[in-house]
Amino acid sequence: MRNCVNPGPLPFGAADKKEKTMEKKKFYITTPIYYPSDKLHIGHTYCTVATDAMARYKRLAGYDVMFLTGTDEHGQKIEQKANEAGVSPKEFVDRIVEGPQGVKDLWKLMNISNDRFIRTTDDYHVAAVQRIFKKMYDNGDIYKGAYKGKYCTPCESFWTESQLVDGCCPDCGRPVVDAEEEAYFFRLSKYADRIRDLLENTDFLQPRSRVNEMVKNFIDPGLEDLCVSRTSFTWGVPVDFDPGHVVYVWVDALFNYATAMGYLNDAYGDYDHYWPADYHFVGKEIVRFHSIIWPAMLMSVGEPLPKHVFGHGWLLLDGGKMSKSKGNVVDPYILAEKFGVDALRFFLMRTFPFGSDGNFSNELLIQTINTDLANDLGNLVSRTTAMVGKYFGGQLPEGCRTWDAPENFDTDLIAMVSALRDTYETQMEACAPHNALAEVFKVIQRANKYIDETAPWALAKDMEANGKRLAHVLYNLLEATRVCGILLIPFMPESMEKLFRQIGAGAEAQTWDSAKVWGTLPETTAVVKGENLFPRIDMDKALEELEAAAEAAKKAALPAIELEPQLTEKVDFDTFCKSDFRAVKVKACENVKKSEKLLRFTLDDGTGTDRQILSGIAKWYKPEDLVGKTLVAIVNLPPRKMMGHESNGMLISAVHTEKGEEKLNLIMVDDCIPAGAKLC
Repeated sequence: MRNCVNPGPLPFGAADKKEKTMEKKKFYITTPIYYPSDKLHIGHTYCTVATDAMARYKRLAGYDVMFLTGTDEHGQKIEQKANEAGVSPKEFVDRIVEGPQGVKDLWKLMNISNDRFIRTTDDYHVAAVQRIFKKMYDNGDIYKGAYKGKYCTPCESFWTESQLVDGCCPDCGRPVVDAEEEAYFFRLSKYADRIRDLLENTDFLQPRSRVNEMVKNFIDPGLEDLCVSRTSFTWGVPVDFDPGHVVYVWVDALFNYATAMGYLNDAYGDYDHYWPADYHFVGKEIVRFHSIIWPAMLMSVGEPLPKHVFGHGWLLLDGGKMSKSKGNVVDPYILAEKFGVDALRFFLMRTFPFGSDGNFSNELLIQTINTDLANDLGNLVSRTTAMVGKYFGGQLPEGCRTWDAPENFDTDLIAMVSALRDTYETQMEACAPHNALAEVFKVIQRANKYIDETAPWALAKDMEANGKRLAHVLYNLLEATRVCGILLIPFMPESMEKLFRQIGAGAEAQTWDSAKVWGTLPETTAVVKGENLFPRIDMDKALEELEAAAEAAKKAALPAIELEPQLTEKVDFDTFCKSDFRAVKVKACENVKKSEKLLRFTLDDGTGTDRQILSGIAKWYKPEDLVGKTLVAIVNLPPRKMMGHESNGMLISAVHTEKGEEKLNLIMVDDCIPAGAKLC
């Protein structure tokens, strides 16, 4: 028998006949449903791209995939923001979800392949949540009580005193407020032992380090029953058997994974087919809700638990979590426009271990694109197709698949490609896309080294003697590129379509099964040089352009503001100094009867005697929102009567016109400033 390298399309390793005959398996994966934010950043994109890559991988491997994402649209924070914007909560969320650069728009930009998108304002979900709430109530797991504790409005989370960090929310670091209201409670404590067993004795929660966090921080101190309704706002799913209560956001939000499949509703009929979910991919800040509260609620209604929750890390910027409130977001629109969607997707999955935090920087993004995509992958495709074009007119001859006397580097390259799909699959099944990509790029780097080892340009000097050897070398490079391209489809789908066109790989050479079969690419396939898939980026120039684009985007986002013209009449310094500006704390505030404009303030001005000031700001502020705030007032103005009440001073505010509408903002100062402190 001849000593030849794989004389035809042969399997890598033993043939797996079961792969072809096995019944198609289902795979259900979800992202968290995202809270509608005025501006989505690269951190939101990170989780969704990871979920999309996993969904695409499973589809590639022949699974029946359901990929769900969506938006969590209820809650006090949305109601407040809508009021500030002068629109209804539904109008507010519609604009953010459906509008330009909204949630759906961003997922379209990032080529997210979700099969379904749920909004918690969808009628079928609202009706299902009401049935779920009533079901838990009827079985005794929900009861009415009164809640008194610490509440973080931005996170919509209740916390005990011991859970606070320096008196602030342990998740976002912002101040909490005291909250007390009638509420329904879920008997979370009832399920503490079962949840502990789930976490400690199964692989339900991944990575394993998250288990220790949950047990130590929440299970060991003792699970407390959970507040699951609110009466202090109205934007939520109404409790249909008790008007005035709305379902607390985490009951509403968590059950989306089931209602979107048709649980307790007729909108869809997929629940029995896809449930339980195989994976929930969530950020580590919401692991508590998904690994403790969510399974407990499913236990309450008697439904199977999801197989896995995976809590990924954060993308960090300047050492801190990306957050709009901190002003350190990174705009995915700018990055995608500058570098391309696939390059951005690849960077997110290649650079950061999925279970850990990662430090994002534009420099790292550009470096990764230049090193992996331009130098390694792009160079491999460009050099190989160029040589096929130069030496063989774009089409290799018949018989190039085999060679009678293979060198060590021939067999080494083929051996690496032989093992690639299995090692890649192992890493993807472990939710380690960064490691899967590392395996692919080991082969890509080996293929580039193979070019140097075989020196095709030297072989081409004597085509009569070396033509067949040269054709075989180039075929090996095309085949290695093809297999790597298949495994990169989940991460860079559009770029891989271009790659396959350039190397002449048809549909039959792009399949999961063919990634294990050397020689699938026809020998005489036409190769096209094509455009450079990943041009090298000038680091300094790109960073300057990114900074300019970010500044332009900030300016474009600023509202059109008209300011009052400055007065030209000068006031002498002595006259100005006669005005006594003091910090005052709001003890009470109420509307003045028969007046649409006036609010009546009871203020602590540091003298020990309450001061009353009336201010015409009712159009812009609710009285209850101002209690406890520290404001600035001129306190030595003569008193005057307003609607039968005496006003002793004036509160200082700033006014401007925005889009034709007058806006007013009270000047508020740090609460650590004591009442009566003089401002100078």
